[in-house]
Amino acid sequence: MAAGAPRVFVSHLSGVPVFDPNGDQVGRVRDLVAMLRVGGRPPRILGLVVEVVSRRRIFLPMTRVTGVESGQVITTGVVNMRRFEQRPTERLVLGEFLDRRVRLVDGHGQEGQEGQEGEEVTVLDVAIQQLPARRDWEIDKYFVRKGRGGALRRKGETLTVDWSAVSGFSLEEHGQGAENLVATFERLRPADVANALHHLSPKRRAEVAAALDDDRLADVLEELPEDDQVEILGKLKEERAADVLEAMDPDDAADLLSELPEEDKERLLTLMRPDDAADVRRLMAYEERTAGGLMTTEPIVLRPDATVADALARVRQQDLSPALAAQVYVCRSPDETPTGKYLGTVHFQRLLRDPPFTLVSSIVDSDLVPLPPDTPLPTVTSYLAAYNLVSAPVVDESGSLLGAVTVDDVLDHLLPEDWRETDFHGEEGIRHGR
Repeated sequence: MAAGAPRVFVSHLSGVPVFDPNGDQVGRVRDLVAMLRVGGRPPRILGLVVEVVSRRRIFLPMTRVTGVESGQVITTGVVNMRRFEQRPTERLVLGEFLDRRVRLVDGHGQEGQEGQEGEEVTVLDVAIQQLPARRDWEIDKYFVRKGRGGALRRKGETLTVDWSAVSGFSLEEHGQGAENLVATFERLRPADVANALHHLSPKRRAEVAAALDDDRLADVLEELPEDDQVEILGKLKEERAADVLEAMDPDDAADLLSELPEEDKERLLTLMRPDDAADVRRLMAYEERTAGGLMTTEPIVLRPDATVADALARVRQQDLSPALAAQVYVCRSPDETPTGKYLGTVHFQRLLRDPPFTLVSSIVDSDLVPLPPDTPLPTVTSYLAAYNLVSAPVVDESGSLLGAVTVDDVLDHLLPEDWRETDFHGEEGIRHGR
């Protein structure tokens, strides 16, 4: 853990207000949601349980928390108002960790304090710390009170210990529950998790899918064969299925919904947030093997008065795929698809060559003709290959940017239908050509 990384004791977060970027209060923190992990790794903080004005408790992922400051939490402003439901792999920090009786495992606390190895202690508080250069948070310290420790030790003596000094907060490697599988999958790429899920029994696959958080399950679904996608989505509660579809890339969500019966598709679209549903409906209006059917509606869009520094800040966003991060699209307002007039593209390499204060409108590449949404797949493929691009703009007749086609989506449609079922994942598979 890097020195200077933010650390907060969870007792200081209980009841603090949660604000959106405009300063409007969303609600108050009532608990934190953690996931235990295997291999002696500290529990990861997944998000916050926030009580909103209606007294409903909702889940706020840590990826949507931009600041944890004295007496307040700041969010991105994107909040899902559905009621929080705890999953089998999740633990409530305030509700389940505090006042818990555990044991010291290394016999040492902090600042020279010592404890008897195996001594029973009570957890009074938990400290969480943000990982460097990421939005992930982990449990870092425990503040504990010693139990009965003999006549020479004062009853109620307290000390702060590292997370590794306390037993009972990690999963066993050899466990067979879905909880243990999810923890084991944590370090795998979504494509590798998808490969593992594909080879599980349908019952086991449903258990693991139910235990994954929405964002992780969305990433994994995007890498699964269509039959597995439909099967997993069909076994989720409808509100949860809508949440997962919202977390998916709009083009992948549209592809998945197109595999469902019309009645089920409409019901799920109705449950989705209106803005997300609108993006998906727009994509479903195009033929599948065209630029419009292949594109994502969430490329990086900037106005002409944005600077190189603004563009680089957007490119650095952790959740962007490499293909989408390779360029920004400059358009007149509005800067969400469908945008105002499309002016051109600025490639990542050009952003690195110009001073931070340079306006993107002054370095825009307007020579390449953008793709119309009805461009067939073979033409899209030739376009990317001819100009050595990993992404291309899709623009309608009025000159508005509709989205961008990325090379990964093109490859997905060029490969054989069963390519995801090929056991090539992992270094050994690649090395031996599987």
